[in-house]
Amino acid sequence: MILETNRLIIRDFKTEDLEDVHVYASNPLVVEHMIWGPNSIEDTQSFINRVIEMQKEVPRQGFEFAVVIKASNRLIGGCGIHLCGQFQGEIGYCFNHLFWGNGFATEAAGALIEFGFRELGLHRIYATCRPDNIGSASVMKKVGMIYEGHIRGHMFHKGKWNDSYQYSILENEYSKEG
Repeated sequence: MILETNRLIIRDFKTEDLEDVHVYASNPLVVEHMIWGPNSIEDTQSFINRVIEMQKEVPRQGFEFAVVIKASNRLIGGCGIHLCGQFQGEIGYCFNHLFWGNGFATEAAGALIEFGFRELGLHRIYATCRPDNIGSASVMKKVGMIYEGHIRGHMFHKGKWNDSYQYSILENEYSKEG
């Protein structure tokens, strides 16, 4: 599976992506707001194995993609959309910190939303972030998602209960945007 934007190729992960993924997945700065990480090499290998198995699902319920810059063919992060509930999907993204602030996450999230509505036939797409993850919240706003609320203490990870902000976009709202 391949999605393309102006600057990015968004494709299924391959086994040979291990080293590039591990660069960002093992970085404490990158995973500070994630519910996983920092990864050991074994954790990253397990992730790669899991997402390659996910590619074999019929029908496919989850899509985890490598994000590659077209011009340099460099893998700079990952993004995904997972089907959940009736005609709903959740998106997420994680990028090598060297590429933050260049609009790549916004471009990838926009491609996921288009894929979700146009190819998967979803009605609603949502995403969450930790309240102090200002960059992620900014991406959600830029792709037309609307703030739905503050979910208190709903996720236990890294030794504590965490809050989330939730954003979403509906199919008819996307049509207006696109």
